[in-house]
Amino acid sequence: MSALLNDVDCFIFDCDGVIWRGECLIDGIPETLDMLRSMGKKLVFVTNNSTKSRAGYVKKFTGLGLSVKPEEIYSSSYAAAAYLEAVNFDKNKKVYVVGEVGIQEELDLKGFTHTGGPEDGDKKIQLSKGYAMPHDPEVGAVVVGFDRNINYYKLQYATLCLRENPGCLFVATNLDAVTHLTDAQEWAGGGSMVGALKGSSQREPTVVGKPADFMLQNIADQFGLERNQICMVGDRLDTDILFGKNGGLTTCLVLSGVTREETLLSPENTIHPDCYMSSLAELLKIKEKAAVTA
Repeated sequence: MSALLNDVDCFIFDCDGVIWRGECLIDGIPETLDMLRSMGKKLVFVTNNSTKSRAGYVKKFTGLGLSVKPEEIYSSSYAAAAYLEAVNFDKNKKVYVVGEVGIQEELDLKGFTHTGGPEDGDKKIQLSKGYAMPHDPEVGAVVVGFDRNINYYKLQYATLCLRENPGCLFVATNLDAVTHLTDAQEWAGGGSMVGALKGSSQREPTVVGKPADFMLQNIADQFGLERNQICMVGDRLDTDILFGKNGGLTTCLVLSGVTREETLLSPENTIHPDCYMSSLAELLKIKEKAAVTA
């Protein structure tokens, strides 16, 4: 376990379930991050939650008493905008957003025109004989993320764009089945919104969040890192750990979020991290033990 501290130059942390759970900071996190920074480690915070932009996440970190720079944060909302930039999406076209302000704010920063999002949250469809719902033929991409105001209007509008606008891109921020809106229970995640549109459009999206490789490559390029220098720390086997393993990273599972130890050790589980611990704060004990034996 001490190899994590000796051999890793950069730690990529999932946020929900690793740094916080719902709106509550997990015990020992400030001290652990301070220790890693004092050792010269690079820290990157990644999240599949697209409801906030990087600026929005800075506010959340600050509100929890943590000092994190915007460039250390990589959200799936940013990944969606970065992907459109990477594929040279035509800025004369529009992006229809099934999601929240985080996606819109990142699209704004990249200079993309967008519609939908929270503005369509209250819209309803009045069905009548012969009614055909109009949509904008200039929409060239549909970006889908977690949306607390998902409705039938958004689903139909996005479906029409995907089925009827030639070359319309289908971009998903993530496929997470559940998320932590509160620390009391799990809630339906962004994957449920994406799944609805997969069904209606009969198309597969390009996924830009974990475990897709796009996010990892973009992080490695931005920070000038080789993959063997990086450790992915997360609480989900099917996103965080798979993301790390597929990318050739060292992987560490923490049990402070979604995954339970019995799930990890089950014979049915096929995704195995390089190591696991109860929470990220265990690194403090590992450092203390190493100092005593040195």
